[in-house]
Amino acid sequence: MSVIFFSIPVGIIFLLIAIWAFFWAVDSGQYDDLDSPAYQPLLDDEPLPGEKTKRSEQEVEPEADTRDENTNNKSSR
Repeated sequence: MSVIFFSIPVGIIFLLIAIWAFFWAVDSGQYDDLDSPAYQPLLDDEPLPGEKTKRSEQEVEPEADTRDENTNNKSSR
């Protein structure tokens, strides 16, 4: 019987937290647009030839070789 005195307040607290989380999600815009995110992967087009992308910009700028030249000579001997 003493378990009921503990579980009812805990259940009410969980209910209040769930109601607060639901209203927070609605107010923050989580449920504003439910259809567009589902179609977004289907509409993701490949970049056209000649279009700059982040990946092609990274390929244009090669990274400097930071290895020591002496290390390379020792390993090749």
